[in-house]
Amino acid sequence: MKILMLTVVLLSASLLGGQAIADVSLQNKQDIEGSWKVDYTKNSLTDRRPAKREDTWVFTDGNFTIKHIPRAGTYYDQLPAPYEIENGKLKTLVLGSPKFDLYTVVEKSDKAMTLKNKYGTYYFFTKE
Repeated sequence: MKILMLTVVLLSASLLGGQAIADVSLQNKQDIEGSWKVDYTKNSLTDRRPAKREDTWVFTDGNFTIKHIPRAGTYYDQLPAPYEIENGKLKTLVLGSPKFDLYTVVEKSDKAMTLKNKYGTYYFFTKE
């Protein structure tokens, strides 16, 4: 019984600990404009195995482009797609679809940014 209670307490603490980071609210498109290199992604903030990334996300003139995407030993760039700031979150059009991806800004400074998508994946960026 003691082990069960300890497990419940530790699990609760870990779940609540992940909620401690406050989201940043974007005010307008100028808050995110520029070129952002994706350093790595994580499935959660406590994930010990980050996935290294090579792509760069570029936000200019209301358009969003992913550049330098690795594929089959070479690299390509995505076509520009519109993006919006809605309720303080980043909303990007999924190319070839009427759907949008929604990202919450977890942390942002002049040189770094962390986004979280609707599936809980965290993207860690460095400003270029």
